[in-house]
Amino acid sequence: MESYVSLFQERSDLLLNSFWEHVQLSLVSLLIAVAIALPLGILLTRYTRYSEWVIGVAAVLQTIPSLALLGFLVLFVGIGPTPAIIALTAYALLPILRNTYTGIQEVNPAIVEAARGMGMNSFRSLRKIELPLAMPTIMAGIRTSMVLIVGTATLAALVGGGGLGQIIMTGIQRTNNEYILFGALPAALLAILLDLVLRLTERNAKKRRGGSLKPIISIVTIALFIVLIQPVISLFQDEPDVVIGGKLGPEPPILANMYKILIEEETDLTVDVVAPLGATNVNFNALISGDVDIYPEFSGTVLADLLNEEDFSYDEEESYEQAREGIYEEFGFHFLAPMGFQNTYALAMPRDLAEELDVEAISDLVPHSSDLSVGFTFEFMDREDGYAGFEDVYGFEFTDVTSIDVSTRYQAISNGSIQVSDVFSTDPQLVEFDMVALEDDMDLFPPYQAAPLVTNFLLEQHPDIEPILNQLEGYGTVEEISELNYRVDIEDEDPYDVALDFLIEQGLMD
Repeated sequence: MESYVSLFQERSDLLLNSFWEHVQLSLVSLLIAVAIALPLGILLTRYTRYSEWVIGVAAVLQTIPSLALLGFLVLFVGIGPTPAIIALTAYALLPILRNTYTGIQEVNPAIVEAARGMGMNSFRSLRKIELPLAMPTIMAGIRTSMVLIVGTATLAALVGGGGLGQIIMTGIQRTNNEYILFGALPAALLAILLDLVLRLTERNAKKRRGGSLKPIISIVTIALFIVLIQPVISLFQDEPDVVIGGKLGPEPPILANMYKILIEEETDLTVDVVAPLGATNVNFNALISGDVDIYPEFSGTVLADLLNEEDFSYDEEESYEQAREGIYEEFGFHFLAPMGFQNTYALAMPRDLAEELDVEAISDLVPHSSDLSVGFTFEFMDREDGYAGFEDVYGFEFTDVTSIDVSTRYQAISNGSIQVSDVFSTDPQLVEFDMVALEDDMDLFPPYQAAPLVTNFLLEQHPDIEPILNQLEGYGTVEEISELNYRVDIEDEDPYDVALDFLIEQGLMD
């Protein structure tokens, strides 16, 4: 508890900013869902023959995996809050739609008939009788959607949407329970608070004899007021000239901030860093859509993942040139000069287990392939220079293989769920958890040289950015980058400060 209080005192600014972003995401999504589902539910009560399949479509939307939907949306609408809001709205439609339809349908037909007998048309009957009487049921649907939205909104961080999910993801990546709780507890409290407000409003609606529309009108009014604060504030804020992305983990944000510092030091451009943003596909799709101008990528990833090359050189210079030429020919992107370190894949296991089994290289795992519990990240499982090509290169496969998220692999190793996993050679957790990276004695993993991947549009507009970023060529060893990662991931230092220290130490900044 003391460490949680200390974290709150040190990072309260981060918490407040993330909490506000989470509230904005949740309320915008709820308002859009109400605006769509409420009229649609009313319409279905007048055209009941369409109700079953329309509600069925809403139910299908709710079954789509959230991560898959977010990754798909990035390609079409870019990164940021937009894909998150679309996904959250889709998940919130069903409870509101179904409760609106059910609530109105369950209004006593005798009351509706009496209203018609008094001369009310369909619209007046709906406004004066049916909707007010159905309001408690409708509010129950809105409550369900609100709680669902608040919980699911934590995934918005994976596409640069902000919110409390970015704190939770940081905690998962670092295997830091305090950080996880730091983001999860406010999210839970927010869900409880909003549910309480809606419950009181719903209860008030039930107490009113004859029903009332006031509950939903008041809720929408308050939500609109909160939502509109941010757009008004943004009117007085300038858009950045350059946006730099970065994948999950400590290293991409550090590299992204190096780019930011160098560009802002030598130009008048303003630069915004949105990292960590997500996996490779999210960052690359953001580059394609134009929401990101630059992000740090690796030569091996360009060849195997972005270009789907199966035949590539294991020589550093040749593989880099192949990646640079290939990515420009196929997508028109520029892969600038690489830094000096290799952040390649490796298979790792606890040091004491490796010593017990006398394992130093990947080939040494052959006698133990059916006994070890192995967990590989989703991206590694699908790569030709990962487990997809593992059997062809090494001639064997593991019996017990589990797919895990990149942010949970070290946690799974520390609690004994798995014994072997894919890692990166600069991961600070290798030291923290006393693990050994096994020798890639059959050359499964190609060179992974870090370099900025930049859109052609940016370099056409600002050609001076290329020589600025190329100043990083050859800088940084595996040991130096591992130390930077350790400072961010374990010691919780700001990536910007760590990046600035490195540039000063290397003589690239005064």
